[in-house]
Amino acid sequence: MKKVLVIILLVIIGYFLANTFINIPFGENRIGDINAEKPTAAGYYLSNTKEKSKVANVITAIVVNYRGLDTLGEVTVLFLASTGIASVLYRRKEEEEETERLSLPSSTIIRSGARVLFPIIALLGIYVFIHGHLTPGGGFQGGTIVATGFLLMLISYKGFNTNHSRMTWIESLAGLTFIFLGIWGLIADNTFLGNIPEVGKLNSLLSGGLIPIIYIAVGFKVAVELTGILDILLKIKPKK
Repeated sequence: MKKVLVIILLVIIGYFLANTFINIPFGENRIGDINAEKPTAAGYYLSNTKEKSKVANVITAIVVNYRGLDTLGEVTVLFLASTGIASVLYRRKEEEEETERLSLPSSTIIRSGARVLFPIIALLGIYVFIHGHLTPGGGFQGGTIVATGFLLMLISYKGFNTNHSRMTWIESLAGLTFIFLGIWGLIADNTFLGNIPEVGKLNSLLSGGLIPIIYIAVGFKVAVELTGILDILLKIKPKK
């Protein structure tokens, strides 16, 4: 009897899901038809992003404005993943008072090269997420680039250590900034992450309203979370 009820419930759910997807006009509104009377979601984004949001990168507007609540979920998943890795590996650190970097001593050439490349990589990552509303890239991509710079230093210098307390503060402030801006838009514009301030001039750095600010917060959050994960994974118990 239970199996029959489960099958009936699955059939009902499947019917409504199929009916919903069938009625969605996927692909009916092409780029050349963005001014249709009833445009699709893609047509709406393409026809309204530049005019209303003053953002040259339409994907950025979609990620942190039109579907900003979904992006908040993605950032939360990343936070939970980093927290899970830290909690699993915490026992290893607890067993020994000191930990050792999982890498062989680097040569002078590698250390010198890492010291030269690190600020360049970090600057590139910061540039990517600051200009995410103007060019391809954004918070996730820029934060990852910054984390690769720290990875280079971690594998080049055994004595290079990250300050996890400071990183936790940065991560928390970035996450709270995201949530605060979302709630602000919800209160002032009845839309989560609504673009409240003056959006500015298209193709200028100070444009897009809240969108670049949100991407900067995401960039810092991704950078510190990935760096923390890499730092933990590169440490092992010292040999006895």
